[in-house]
Amino acid sequence: MMEVTRRKLLASARAAFAEKGFAETSMDDLTAAVGLTRGALYHNFGDKKGLFAAVVDQIDAEMAGRARSLAEAEDTAWHALLAEGSAYIEMALDTEVQRIVLRDGPAVLGDPARWPSQNRCLDATRKAVAQLLVEGLLRPVDVEAASRLLNGAALNAALWVAACDDPVAMLPKAQEAFRMLAEGLLASSASLVMAHASP
Repeated sequence: MMEVTRRKLLASARAAFAEKGFAETSMDDLTAAVGLTRGALYHNFGDKKGLFAAVVDQIDAEMAGRARSLAEAEDTAWHALLAEGSAYIEMALDTEVQRIVLRDGPAVLGDPARWPSQNRCLDATRKAVAQLLVEGLLRPVDVEAASRLLNGAALNAALWVAACDDPVAMLPKAQEAFRMLAEGLLASSASLVMAHASP
């Protein structure tokens, strides 16, 4: 029963936060729609902010999964890294992602770099960077530093696209800038080949 209640509250909250935003969504909005009480919300998530954090984690995990599936279709680790970052940025066009994760998320939960879901993304980037170093495709670079900067670039590009007046027009500019920044890590012997072969 507890898991069913959690799922109901998450679904209700996701719909409400996407439609009204965090500030305009009341506790009653979250519980009445699924026939539950405030007590159920408090018991499962602590408060409205706790429920919002769970929704952000759920959506962010889905974003990472979608980006990863696109990366897995690429033929090299380098193209996979670019595809994953580019896909994450493109998800800023999704209205639910825009409102919940990229607009309300930082305002309510603080620095996205501290979110559990972002740390999972960082783990995947660390693995990719480490593999590219082993393959000799990158300049000598600290794995942690490179991974955090690549993740930060993709996240901040997505935040920018979500917040601008014309997200569709800004998307290709953000993706191109991300690709160029990433290419700066390529070893000179690989940079010309990989840059020209970039998708």
